[in-house]
Amino acid sequence: MKIIVAICGASGIGYGIELLKALKEAEIETHLILSEWAEKLIEEETKESIAQVKKLAGKVYGYKDMGAAISSSSFLVDGMIVCPATVKTVSEIANADSSNLISRAADNMLKMRKKLVVCIRETPLSGPCLENLTKISQYGGIVMPLSPGFYHKPKTIKDLEAFIIGKIMDLLGIENSKFERWGK
Repeated sequence: MKIIVAICGASGIGYGIELLKALKEAEIETHLILSEWAEKLIEEETKESIAQVKKLAGKVYGYKDMGAAISSSSFLVDGMIVCPATVKTVSEIANADSSNLISRAADNMLKMRKKLVVCIRETPLSGPCLENLTKISQYGGIVMPLSPGFYHKPKTIKDLEAFIIGKIMDLLGIENSKFERWGK
């Protein structure tokens, strides 16, 4: 399996980092794009360095590298996850604004009918943002708010992140035991 992971500059950057760790552990080939603001938030919100995060991916691309292999719809990939997604990136994806590598690769997923999971981390949501999320869903993308469940009785932030990462992996058909599932 081959997955593109895009990490945007929304608070909750730990979700994207934990996703990369889980995909690496599952031996999934990953192609990473970090937005400029994602790099700033890695420094602000985590103890990880940008270099450490990049080492979690199989291949890393520049945010503005429109000549990258993943900018072409001929690049064979199983899907893409944008986690966390900013309101700006949601708008770019919903409106086919392919002015950077994240929105370009996401547009490829939609036009090629590949899995696109957009994990919005924002609250509250404005009317225009809700409309853009609706468009993404109507075009075939999966909108996944970064809203963890609590039935597994989380005790730490890592437990909350694990719940979300497990759900993302479920959407991609990747077997995992990141959280305790409902029912016993």
